[in-house]
This record gives sequence, C-alpha cells and structure tokens, in this order.
Amino acid sequence: MSLLRFSRATLPAMPWKNGGGTTQQIASWPQGAALDSFGWRVSIATIAAAGPFSVFAGVDRSIMLLEGDGVRLFTHDGRVDHALDVPHRPFAFSGDEAIDCTLRGAASSDFNVMTRRGLWRADVRVLDRASSVEAAPHGVVLALRGTWRLNRDICREGEGLWWADGTQAWQPTPESEHARLVAVRIVPA
Repeated sequence: MSLLRFSRATLPAMPWKNGGGTTQQIASWPQGAALDSFGWRVSIATIAAAGPFSVFAGVDRSIMLLEGDGVRLFTHDGRVDHALDVPHRPFAFSGDEAIDCTLRGAASSDFNVMTRRGLWRADVRVLDRASSVEAAPHGVVLALRGTWRLNRDICREGEGLWWADGTQAWQPTPESEHARLVAVRIVPA
C-alpha cells in the first residue's frame, strides 16, 4: 500500500492550455497515467477566467469550492446550471457534459475528484466533527480548516494524505475549533 503525505503549499501548479487557470495534482491512479487513461484523479484548481471546462468522456466528476467568489457552471442547453459559491459543498456532474463556467467575482480555487465510470466511484464527504471514514482501497483526506488527528497522523490546514492499493479507514478528530476535513473514499464500481 502507498500512503503519502502532501501539502497544498508545495504541490506544483501546472497552467491550463487555455490560460484560464492552474491545476495542482494531489494524486492520480495509476501513477503516471495520462489525462485520457487515469482510473481516478484528485486535484486543486484555480479558476482565473471564464471559459469551458475540459470534457472527460466516461468520467464522473465532483467539484467543491475551497476559496474565492466561486463560479457558475452551466451547459448551453440548460441541463446544468449550478452556482458553485458556497465553500465545502461538493457538486457532482458528468465529465461527458460540455460545461461552461463564468466567474462570480475574482479568481477562486476548487477541489476536484474524477473517477473513470465503470471502474471506480468516489464518495466525497466534508466533516466538521469527530467521525469515522469507512475503509476504502484508495482515497484522499485533506484538512480544509484547522488541525485534524487522523488515526496517528496530524494534518494541519492545507495538509493531507492519499493512499492507493491498500485498505485504509480513518477516525478523524478535529484538534481545533471550526475545523473542516474533506474525506474522499475511492472504491471499485
């Protein structure tokens, strides 16, 4: 099993081809997989300009505002029209959709989970109190606010852990007031 620690402060930021933002990849499985061949991928993106999202055929997506004014996500046929303007509320949608985005103010950052449909599925939960996270063979935990005890590990705001190819369960406990943690369990479909 791989269990790796990460920090938002040290994740490299890759600029988008269209110049509208950057992405910090937390983890992708299998490691080294290209954007058209990953089984699952978790990242943080900064959206700095309006424009279309990349289409990921056969991929289920979940996005959650971390900081900033947020964005409006929509399809031109009206099937999707969602204001992503409240932090820490996941919104799930199909990567097959031609999603467009407009800014609701200044640039914002968001947390993204993508899973290859038919192979993997993700359960994305935001915790604000001591809880249990059921065992999963793959996943990510990230302290969104405050400090968290994750079994024997401590993660401060902006720090997290990701694991692959080994079952892991967590007993997250906040160590500070108003703490928030996102827990992503990735399981076979």
